Amino acid sequence: MFPLRRKPITLSFPSHRTFHISTFLLRNFPQHSNSKAPSLDLLDRISRLLLLRRPASLNRLRFPLSDPLTDALLRRLRLHPAAALEFFQLAAQDPHYRPHATSFCLLLHILARAKLFSEARSLLHQLLSLHCTNNFRAFAVCRDVVSIYKEFGFSPTVFDMLLNAFAERGMTRHALNVFDEMGRLGRTPSLRSCNCLLARLVRAGEGGPALTVFEQVLKMGIVPDVFMISIVVNAHCREGNVDCAERFVEKMVGMGFEVNVVVYNALVGGYACKGDVGEAERVLHLMSRKGVERNVVTWTLLMKGYCRQGRVDEAEGLLRRMEEDEVIFVDDRVYGLLVDGYCHVGKMDDAVRVRDEMARVGLKVNVFVCNALVNGYCKQGWIRKAEEVFRGMLDWNVRPDCYSYNTLLDGYCREGRMSEALMLCEEMLREGIDPSVVTYNTVLKGLVDVGSYGDALSLWHSMVEGDVVPNEVSCCTLLDCFFKMGDYDGAMKLWKEILSRGFTNSTVAFNTMIGGLCKMGKVVEAKVVFDRMKELGCSPDEITYRTLSDGYCKTGSVIEAFRIKDMMERQTISPSIEMYNSLIYGLFKSRKSSDVADLLVELRTRGLSPDTVTYGTLIYGWCNEGKLDKAFNLYFEMIERGFSPNFFICSKIVSSLYKNDRINEATVILSKMVDFDLLTVHKCSDKSVKNDSISQEAQRIADSLDKIAICNSLPSNIVYNIAIYGLGKSGKIDEARSVLSILLSRGFLPDNFTYGALIHACSAAGDVDGAFKLRNEMLARGLIPNITTYNALISGLCKLGNMERAQRLFHKLPQKGLVPNVVTYNILISGYCRSGDLNEASNLREKMIEEGIS
Repeated sequence: MFPLRRKPITLSFPSHRTFHISTFLLRNFPQHSNSKAPSLDLLDRISRLLLLRRPASLNRLRFPLSDPLTDALLRRLRLHPAAALEFFQLAAQDPHYRPHATSFCLLLHILARAKLFSEARSLLHQLLSLHCTNNFRAFAVCRDVVSIYKEFGFSPTVFDMLLNAFAERGMTRHALNVFDEMGRLGRTPSLRSCNCLLARLVRAGEGGPALTVFEQVLKMGIVPDVFMISIVVNAHCREGNVDCAERFVEKMVGMGFEVNVVVYNALVGGYACKGDVGEAERVLHLMSRKGVERNVVTWTLLMKGYCRQGRVDEAEGLLRRMEEDEVIFVDDRVYGLLVDGYCHVGKMDDAVRVRDEMARVGLKVNVFVCNALVNGYCKQGWIRKAEEVFRGMLDWNVRPDCYSYNTLLDGYCREGRMSEALMLCEEMLREGIDPSVVTYNTVLKGLVDVGSYGDALSLWHSMVEGDVVPNEVSCCTLLDCFFKMGDYDGAMKLWKEILSRGFTNSTVAFNTMIGGLCKMGKVVEAKVVFDRMKELGCSPDEITYRTLSDGYCKTGSVIEAFRIKDMMERQTISPSIEMYNSLIYGLFKSRKSSDVADLLVELRTRGLSPDTVTYGTLIYGWCNEGKLDKAFNLYFEMIERGFSPNFFICSKIVSSLYKNDRINEATVILSKMVDFDLLTVHKCSDKSVKNDSISQEAQRIADSLDKIAICNSLPSNIVYNIAIYGLGKSGKIDEARSVLSILLSRGFLPDNFTYGALIHACSAAGDVDGAFKLRNEMLARGLIPNITTYNALISGLCKLGNMERAQRLFHKLPQKGLVPNVVTYNILISGYCRSGDLNEASNLREKMIEEGIS
């Protein structure tokens, strides 16, 4: 950059010789930037030589370069810009000295007053690059500019230059600060600078501040041009107030301003982005009445609106109209938009057709079109097709970019094909394309989703150690990784780092943290994070409140859950159906089912309707309470309202019927859910079913399953487990074993539930040897019996009066990594009581109390 160049440079002034200065500087200027104030005599001598244009004579003077010396000389030479610039350049070339920000600001005012704008802009560029590297230093520069203006009485042009420079660099906070200072000093910014500031604010998503600035611009007496009007229209549209934007246009027209196609295009774009194509078309008719010619941008924006609504056929109709208009040239962007539209709605054949047509009419198939196709195929799960397009890009003379790789990477990761994803990353590097933060985020999420937590952590470390700075998505993905690993300490450590990285305003980050803690059952810690969120000024949204409320419901703290709901409503955020579903679950879990009816009334009063989850939660709750009549009524209500019962609802009803010894009814329903004749296996006749009045309800449920063909969508393993459980519950152990044998031949993989149901059935029937054989078979398959399984074995031994073996098995539980629970103790105590050994029963009772089991 200009002040730090080491090679010799030349300085030329009118009527003055040219000379090299770097050797001169190194030989004659010792460096002491913090030296005391220079003497008046030294200042006089240096000033005189510079004004006489005899810089070579400075060779005879030996003086230290310092900020006080530079500032003092610039103040003395403020009316002599050539001399001031010459000394500044001499000083700035020295490798051991760099003028501070104040010196830059002094010279900036001097050059602006002399209308040396080219030199002033160059100096301003260096000032921002060297001395505006953070917010504090940038605001300090603003203060210096104001202070020197007040000292010199000139030049207000500097404010406008600084405002424009900040705006062009996207430093909108600092540009706004300069704008406000100009207002306080009574200086008016140029129209160009105002437009630049407004445009940057709108581009940064700060439509509200942009509209406030526009009001101040009008108060300053600045007359807006058509460019400013279009920016203000865009600001209203970005804020979602397209109606306000249109009223603003009408006001400007009424005031006599000329409004051209750019302004109307902004209106069309605003309505199109809202998905309100009807209003966008109305603006087009308005343009016709006003005599404003529509251009390719107008039609493209309307096409974008159609595509957003999924009305791609109508968008193509617009393309055909554009092709018929001889004035409008249909370019590759128009075709690309249509290709992308078809890809978004999954009409890949049409997308390919439009791409081929694009090539036929002589337009170049660009990277945007190819990326749209890759993305479309990936979203459909057609990865092979996506690969074909990606590999075929070179045939179109298109080189894949970072977005191309990221899109295909996302497709691989969504399918869990991480080996191919990592190979694609290696190819990306070989092609000289640097992975972006999106690349890392995509692979990071893919690894977490497939459970490769160690690889995810390694990727994070390589990301942090490299040049890619993790963003909010990166941090939240890794946070989710720690929670899925059950690593609370790791999550807390990362959380502190997330806050230190400045993501204190990220609702997504707080929601991820609160959700993770709630899933771990750490609701107290989640509430601490929630309170911290509010302290830091980050506003909780509906997801935040719902997540915390759901955490309380799952731990049975339904009163706290309702407090969170009340807190949310005070913030004028209405509860969603998802929150009500969670609260219903919480009421059942807390044994407060009597309050469910009132909550349902409130739900409907708010204009919400129960969904499948609502009905499922209600059915699940009433089944647990043994009120199957209420569960059946809700099931039929659900069907009448057009909802299809899912697997969980059906399996809950069946398992509840089995638990209540209503074997025939459960079997009738389950027979519709399995792919073998369960009625024959149970030896259950149609006549026995019809003789049971309640079975008519079960038959209605079974008939409803025929209509919705639910058996095609059920997870077979779980259904088979329920069938085996039902046979065991009804004492048909041989039949259960037979069904298991058939299922094993089909590739069925039994799990803990399968063996647990059979072991429990054998123990209940007194076949303890058979139960232990099943336990051994279970171990041979690599399945580890849980405490419920061992409780069934101990129960079987107790029923046979074999208390000695039951006691031995009890004492072996810790060796198996299991902790006896209240059921274990109760089984043994009951067994000893039946055998008359009350002392042993009493001893177990005392041990149970000592262990804190109640």
